[in-house]
Amino acid sequence: MTKALIIGGGIAGAVTAMALQKAGITSEVFEAYPTGADDVGAFLIVFANGLEALRVIDAHGPVVDSSFPAQRVEFHGNDGVRLGERPIAGTEQGDGLGPRTLRRATLYQVLHAEAARRGIPVRHGKRLVGAETVATAGGKRVVATFADGSSAEGDLLIGADGLHSVTRTLIDPAAPQPRYTGQNTVCGYTRDAADVPLSPDTYTMIFGKRAFFGCTRAPDGEVWWFANVPGTELDRTALPATPPDAWRTRVAGLFADDDTVAATLVRATGDRIIASNAYDIATTPTWHTDTMVVLGDAAHAAAPNAAQGASMAIEDGVVLAKCLRDQPDPRSAFSAYEKLRRDRVEKVVAASAGMAKLTAAGTGRPSRPEGAGRGSGAGADNWLTGYRIDW
Repeated sequence: MTKALIIGGGIAGAVTAMALQKAGITSEVFEAYPTGADDVGAFLIVFANGLEALRVIDAHGPVVDSSFPAQRVEFHGNDGVRLGERPIAGTEQGDGLGPRTLRRATLYQVLHAEAARRGIPVRHGKRLVGAETVATAGGKRVVATFADGSSAEGDLLIGADGLHSVTRTLIDPAAPQPRYTGQNTVCGYTRDAADVPLSPDTYTMIFGKRAFFGCTRAPDGEVWWFANVPGTELDRTALPATPPDAWRTRVAGLFADDDTVAATLVRATGDRIIASNAYDIATTPTWHTDTMVVLGDAAHAAAPNAAQGASMAIEDGVVLAKCLRDQPDPRSAFSAYEKLRRDRVEKVVAASAGMAKLTAAGTGRPSRPEGAGRGSGAGADNWLTGYRIDW
């Protein structure tokens, strides 16, 4: 195994390429979009398990330097009553690798900058349309074809192409499609909320009557917020065209009757609002063939409530590279990778789905606030954030 074709130039693609390089395998990354970091509005958390996986490939430093910590999560009911608080899992690390908050675009940028520094090539404008395995004198090879008519050849193909993965359907045409969870996720940023009281280094989670809300204040004073709001699945191509004021009006209206800071923060937000549909994939029966494999959201997509999507993708890339280093051929490596990863990631998907139900509209004052909310829930157990990769 000397060359891998990585389909998808997002977070998973960049990490996998760097991990493969550490394992002695060259790779080339093919990204469908002409430029990267298109999801400029959303933000996320990388938990201790994700950061420790990045540490394995010496890529954690730029992420830590470009993010800020969160120490605890605080819960409020729709009447404004404080329900309790808890530390966010991983904060006990004490070595700078507790949970870190940053924009998705920032995570993308710093990882790609690090990959570029290491000499890893990324080809933009390469949308995968097909792939086939061909027999050669030296064994099997995989040939990928792209929408622009070009092609590429390697020893294996890794599908890091996300939720709506082409690679997943090439591996198994009957593979399940993403399931819409019944919620839209809306993110926003405002600098016009200095008077809104928020505890420092804290995610404030609010169980509204009609939607769920979470926010945190960045070190520069800006408030970053998200809302999980019920609604029908929206056309993905139309989402970017929806004006911010339409989302502002809708989300603020959902919290208008609550006695919390949610509506105030939303109304104080200008045009920096982005929305998306929330999906998950409970299980993907077939992860690989002899020459092709999927990882990250292409293999297992969780609802955003557990905030573990980025960390799971990072873990996947490092574990897959280790298996490719240690096994004699791609198929053996893929089987070892699936054995190491499937139970864990499907447990995360299930946990996140449970949180989505707990934080759905109408819960008001939850019976178990300690187990809910983006940035807190699934990370509460050591099985998740305590995971380490023995390279």
